[in-house]
Amino acid sequence: MLLAFLALPVALATHAFLTTGLGARPINDLIHRTGYWALVFLLVSLAVTPLARVGRFNGLIDGRRMIGVGAFVYAATHILLYTADQMFDLWKVASEIVLRLYLTIGFIALLGLIALAVTSTDAMVRGLGSRRWQRLHQLIYGIVLLALIHFFQQTKADVWVPTFAAGLFVWLMGYRLLMRWRKGAPSALALLALAVITSALVFAGEAVGIGLYYGVSPLLVLQSTFEFDLDLIRPGWLVLGAGLCVVILQIVQSWRAKSTGAKVKPAPQRAMRVEEVA
Repeated sequence: MLLAFLALPVALATHAFLTTGLGARPINDLIHRTGYWALVFLLVSLAVTPLARVGRFNGLIDGRRMIGVGAFVYAATHILLYTADQMFDLWKVASEIVLRLYLTIGFIALLGLIALAVTSTDAMVRGLGSRRWQRLHQLIYGIVLLALIHFFQQTKADVWVPTFAAGLFVWLMGYRLLMRWRKGAPSALALLALAVITSALVFAGEAVGIGLYYGVSPLLVLQSTFEFDLDLIRPGWLVLGAGLCVVILQIVQSWRAKSTGAKVKPAPQRAMRVEEVA
């Protein structure tokens, strides 16, 4: 099942190629696809901890390593396809990475992923020692942040998708801060507050970004937040919806635990790999 999930981008690209095609620049289309899915899988790997703890889906922990490695594979394919698009002119590729800020940021993120992938084996954990290994793999948070910045910079005008992805990342980091502050799993009320605050930040950030880009007042952009259109739902609402789903899951699992009178243990904190350190 997990392998099928990781192979989904390949299946989608193949289907597009066989039906509508990949456009006038197929390699460029694949470059964007692989970069997008690398970020998706990084976010999914970060989502394993809250899903495993809130939903008691302990089996998710076992698949986290594969998801992280999958993200690295797509990121590596992303830069390889870019190199192919430049006719394998390594000097040009290197100069573009140095001169173009969004490529520099993306390449730094890739280097970070390489470091985490290389040290993701059990042998490397033993060699580095648990504490040093944990510190090294906390780089994943900065790597995802750099990947998001890279995504924003190359997306240009239409930033709906990167804004939604950034909102999810903010929620995921907020969850980890709650865990450290409470020294345990957050309550349903804390998760509700996190969902509301995160969505508010997304609405505000989107309004400021659009306002600066188009030279309009962010307040005017915020007013359109409550003008619902099924063809264009603001990313802040989707982030709020995702957060509320976690709240509902927490309430349901708490109710089940009380009704059965059993103490349900959260997902164990085990050694983590390229995917995340929580």
